[in-house]
Amino acid sequence: MLASKTILVAGAGPVGLAASLAVAKAGFNTILIGPEAGATDARTTALMVPALDYLKTLGIDPTFADNAAPLRTMRIIDATKRLLRSPTVVFHASEIERDQFGANIPNSVLVQTLSDAVAAEPRITRMLSTVRDWEPSANRITAVLESGERIDGALVIAADGRGSPAREAAGIRSIGHPYPQSALVLSFQHKRPHGDTSNEFHTETGPFTQVPLPGDRSSLVWVVSPAQAEALDALDDTELARRIEERMQSMLGAVTVLPGRQIYPLSARMPLSFARSRIALVGEAAHVFPPIGAQGLNLGIRDVQTIAGLLSDYPQDPGADAVLRRYSRSRTPDVFARNGAVNLLNRSLLSSMLPAQLARSAGLTLMENIGPLRGFFMREGMTPGSGLRSLWEKVGRQDP
Repeated sequence: MLASKTILVAGAGPVGLAASLAVAKAGFNTILIGPEAGATDARTTALMVPALDYLKTLGIDPTFADNAAPLRTMRIIDATKRLLRSPTVVFHASEIERDQFGANIPNSVLVQTLSDAVAAEPRITRMLSTVRDWEPSANRITAVLESGERIDGALVIAADGRGSPAREAAGIRSIGHPYPQSALVLSFQHKRPHGDTSNEFHTETGPFTQVPLPGDRSSLVWVVSPAQAEALDALDDTELARRIEERMQSMLGAVTVLPGRQIYPLSARMPLSFARSRIALVGEAAHVFPPIGAQGLNLGIRDVQTIAGLLSDYPQDPGADAVLRRYSRSRTPDVFARNGAVNLLNRSLLSSMLPAQLARSAGLTLMENIGPLRGFFMREGMTPGSGLRSLWEKVGRQDP
């Protein structure tokens, strides 16, 4: 393959798999480099409708063969014991003329579905290897595999995770920090139906988020201190189920914990640029922040959609500086806005200071009581800029 017509994708998680599909659909020979993602990942991913719609253009069934659960209602509940508490805020997809906000998909199902699509795409060559070194140059970039094999391409789409060796090879600095929090992740069965509703309980240690799965099952992300996460993980299934039911105020009835608990430390990290030296960052190589508001993978899909959309303008050299500059400029506002909002909300939960509590309570109170404001945030949560467009259109319709 000619290097100028070949694009390398580093990382075979959901974002890397989607990126290889998108690049191949754009007409480029694609080499996907990375070992298969672990089949033991107990996490789930809530993808919003715009991300599902984009995956559909790549040939992915948005129902995931009925292994995904629709998200029609989202509820934020203040479960803190602080002086200032917020009202419960309920978001219904029907308020913004949607049947659902999105769908919650087990990561194992998501990865397998994307992997099957990759295997069926003739423009994609898959290499189950890791990259030992990256060698950027003026007119190509070379991946040196662990075996010593060298592969040339015009562009690397780096979906190689928060530690991103490709980001380091590009010389892109990143800033970040760990949080004093870990997430206990698991799935559970419950006696009462979830009604396609996700409940996010805000606590002093972070969010406790239940998200529906098909049937009377849900996934859980329980954010606590690292010591608390270890202590919860050490409990037997019966006691942990009792703690979950208690934290959920028994709204789903009796709980049965399913196999597959995992603990993930939380952190935040952002690069100072999203592309350089024939390397474009996507997914966690480009942004890491706490699991609040179902933003992570949805941002990654938008990364993929943006870079793939730019490539058709530069068929002779998809790794040219002009492509990288446009990509970095396009992603900066969206990523920085989402990162800032999520980190601000997370810090407000951890803070015992009255001004932080007041700001969070005031914001949620306004959202609960003002329908147009609630609609604005629902639309913005799904598609950047759509909330502003909707408000502008409503103002325009009111003009004489």
